Amino acid sequence: MSRESEADLPGDVLPGVLSESLHAELVAFRRDLHMHPELGNQEFRTTAAIKERLERAGLRPRVLATGTGLICDIGLPEGQRPAVPLMALRADIDALPIPDTKTDCPYRSTVPDRAHACGHDMHTAVVLGAGLVLADLHAKGLLPRPVRLLFQPAEEVMPGGALGAIKDRVLDGVGRILAVHCDPKVDAGRVGLRHGAITSAADRLDVALDGPGGHTARPHLTTDLVTAVARVAVDVPAIVARRVDARSGLALTWGRIESGHAPNVIPQHAELSGTIRCLDLEAWREAPDIVHAAIDEVATLHRAKSEITYVRGVPPVVNDRESTDLLRRAMVARRGLQSVESTEQSLGGEDFSWYLEQVPGALARLGVRAPGDRTVRDLHQGNFDADESAITVGVELFTAAVLLDDQ
Repeated sequence: MSRESEADLPGDVLPGVLSESLHAELVAFRRDLHMHPELGNQEFRTTAAIKERLERAGLRPRVLATGTGLICDIGLPEGQRPAVPLMALRADIDALPIPDTKTDCPYRSTVPDRAHACGHDMHTAVVLGAGLVLADLHAKGLLPRPVRLLFQPAEEVMPGGALGAIKDRVLDGVGRILAVHCDPKVDAGRVGLRHGAITSAADRLDVALDGPGGHTARPHLTTDLVTAVARVAVDVPAIVARRVDARSGLALTWGRIESGHAPNVIPQHAELSGTIRCLDLEAWREAPDIVHAAIDEVATLHRAKSEITYVRGVPPVVNDRESTDLLRRAMVARRGLQSVESTEQSLGGEDFSWYLEQVPGALARLGVRAPGDRTVRDLHQGNFDADESAITVGVELFTAAVLLDDQ
């Protein structure tokens, strides 16, 4: 059958659809995770819940060496090498250190200052559901290739839990890897796709400024540290933006500034923390030197001593064309041409990029906005939530991709 005719198949021709009962179970599973969010490398409860459900389906998951996260192969007898490359489906499982600000939500976080505000609970439910459906297809002799489920910890911890997972050999035997990420700007029932870079590079920056301190009546006799930290906060991003090609999208944004304890005391210490984001790979490689130089120049101008901690994060996620086309064919086969839209490259970072430096693959943006809902929600905000019908969409996207892949 040609790719063109495959793409025109109505969704009920392909097996691997999600039953109403399993959808209801996955919604309950997702809500349980949402109520009990765990930070990166602390996802013990989450890992145990995923492991228990997979084992109940007769599968044999393996917890990663770090103690959280796991992989699970379907259609590959234990200890055997795959005759054809595995298809990997990846979900990230960690939460964020922010409060859940939703009101009148029965499944809001029960853990203070912890929330699934990036949709990783949705990603987990999607990959779990896809695994359960694919296991059923395998039992019926309908699974054309072995599949590896990858539940990865610590995506939010730079440079990302993907590096540890790769070290734990999760890509052994894998020929392609796919993932989805929630997008609150896209309606549920649709996905956003893009060839090439779909996210940006992302690094973390911590800056400490020090001076002798003193009385606010005599700033000329000391280092006016509050003014110094204010100038670093305002001037450094502007300097950085002028030292690279504007098309590279190199942007420094602060998320934390702290200094001082009393209105009449010039402090001795100040701190700033932020992120550097970049659309262009070459500019990302130059970013540490550019940022260091800009901070040193501004700090020296104000007689402050600077200490800079630049934490390399992740490169851009660069979608392989063939894998992106596979996701497009899978989505069209399930829900028609109108279910796919083009998406832009964002300034968000995603450690899925590390996998794509090893094997081909693609990340899709999974629409999670309730159609007609115009409430402003964004990732990494305490009021984030998702239309749970997107779980079915994600599951059926993945199962169709497995069935249609001719790699």
